[in-house]
This record gives sequence, C-alpha cells and structure tokens, in this order.
Amino acid sequence: MLLTIDVGNTNINFGIFQDDKLTKRFYIPTKAYALAKLKNSLKGAKVNEAVICSVVPSLTRVLEGDLKKLLGRRPYIIGKDLPVPIKNLYRKPKEVGQDRLVDAYAGAMLYGAPLIVIDFGTAVTFDVVSRNKEYLGGMILPGLEISLDALNERTALLPRIKLEKPRELIGGDTRNSILSGVVYGFASLTDDLVARIKEKIGRRARVIGTGGNIDLIAKYCRRIDKVNKDLTLKGLSIIYGNLYSAAHCRRIKQNFH
Repeated sequence: MLLTIDVGNTNINFGIFQDDKLTKRFYIPTKAYALAKLKNSLKGAKVNEAVICSVVPSLTRVLEGDLKKLLGRRPYIIGKDLPVPIKNLYRKPKEVGQDRLVDAYAGAMLYGAPLIVIDFGTAVTFDVVSRNKEYLGGMILPGLEISLDALNERTALLPRIKLEKPRELIGGDTRNSILSGVVYGFASLTDDLVARIKEKIGRRARVIGTGGNIDLIAKYCRRIDKVNKDLTLKGLSIIYGNLYSAAHCRRIKQNFH
C-alpha cells in the first residue's frame, strides 16, 4: 500500500492507495501533527511506501523521520527524490510550489489539456496547462479564511466569523454581509478569471476545482466543470506509479539481455 501525503499550511491530507484505488483518506491539522496521531490513523493499513508533497519544509523533515521509523525506509519527497513530469515554463521554475505542479500534472493526466486547476486552500491558486500539457503558470490569491481573518484583524468593529454558506446575497446583518461578500465575491472573481484565462489558452479548456474549501465555493461558481478534492493525492499516486513502471521496465530489459 502507498501512503500519499499533501502537507499544507492548514491541514496535512493523507491518502492510502491499494494499487490505483484510494481506499482511505484522513487529515491532521498541520499545527497539531504528532506521530501518535499518524500511528492511530494508520491502524490496520499495511503501508510500505510513502510519497510526500509539502509546502512546509520544517514539517517535511519531521514526517521524513517519523515515516522512516514507521515503514523502515524513508519516504519519497516530491521535488527532491521525484520530479513532477510536466514541462515547467515558469520564468523561475524553482519558485513554483510542488503542490501546484502536482495538481497541474494530475489534472492534465486525468482530464486532458488545455486545463485550469483552481485550488481553494489556505491560498487560492490558479494553475494553467497548455494544450501541449505544459505548465504555463497561474495566479495566487489570499484564501477565503485568510480574507475573513484580515477583515477582523484590520478593522475595529468587524467580527471574526466562521466560513460557511451565506444565507442571502444581500446581507441583512454584519455576519451575513461578510459571508456574502467573501463567498459570492470569490465565486465571481473565479468566474471572471477563468473567462480571461480561456481567452489566452482556448475556450474549450476544462476547469477543475480542488482544495479544502471547494465544496463550499463550487456551488456559487458557474465555470467549474469538475470537482476533485483528491486531485493532489491522486497525482502523487500517479507519479509514484510512473516510478514503479519505469523500474519494472528496467528489470524486464535486464532480464531480457
């Protein structure tokens, strides 16, 4: 079994794959991670390999050590041990987060290209793939909860509220005005940016939504074609599968000769 791990700023998402099938998923809040919590979540799963994609370097090192203890071998780390097999046309390729490349690659493999992948996580990222399956770049915006935090922290009277479905478009009180502004605002922003990007890469480009807040925001967006909350985890599984297939082919060639 393969354990795929997507380390984000808010949550660490885990997926257990048996062959190509995702059999279990769970998460641990990033700030609350502990080896004991991971052990408890893995009870009964016969995991023998792991792949990590991370945007939190300090936690990558911790997980690397913990997984070596649990599995008896160190995990593969995206960007260090395993490259994401997509042509990266970013002006400074090393600046692109590995999670963004994984999403772009997984999206292109699963849905074809041209493609727009929108990840509604701690930040909102747009990643754009050309019809030739090249990573072109994208956009980075503050996420929905960051926006709620900013309204509370940078104003004297606006309260910190929980992100949830707005009751109405025209807010009848402060709480619902904030929710309406953030949710409908991000939905409208998303639809407009998608339209602008399609003018550049083709109107037939598919739009895939993912990330922790996708189930909430997708209901208000008109231009998201498909929701796949497990896109990053699936991408890690595909990349690991490529490694296994390559090793298998090498063994066949060696035996043949």
